[in-house]
Amino acid sequence: MRLIPAAWDDADVRRLTGAQQAELRARYDGGAEPGTPPSAADVSVVLVARDADGTAVGCGALRALGDGVAEVKRMFVVPAARGRGVSKLLLAGLEDAARDRGWTTLRLETGPRQPEAIALYEGAGYRPIPAFGAYVDAPDAGCSLYYERVLDGA
Repeated sequence: MRLIPAAWDDADVRRLTGAQQAELRARYDGGAEPGTPPSAADVSVVLVARDADGTAVGCGALRALGDGVAEVKRMFVVPAARGRGVSKLLLAGLEDAARDRGWTTLRLETGPRQPEAIALYEGAGYRPIPAFGAYVDAPDAGCSLYYERVLDGA
């Protein structure tokens, strides 16, 4: 498994993020995404996990929030590749990319119907925080969970 930087509008990234959004809509009964959706204009880092034959099996992105803080966006691993450590590899890659940019803190939003994501983030040292940024005033902000991690060696 290897991580490859990509553009937000890359065809594999669009396919993976589309699948991620479809899965979340199914888990949350068609509910809309809280906060501000990421875009090519505000995503600074995109990583794609590719297996040995080059197939894109996962992705993750970072959006700069300012003052050394970035937000983890669109973490997703295709169902066939789950349980193989891909999400841990992606998260570690995003953390390394954040450190390379001098960012010291990562934040994220997830939901209570995503126990796998919660376990990943808590296992990686992310701690619960109150809503941040655009989530503070989002209509469904109270239905989400928010996490933060101050990066070692940043």
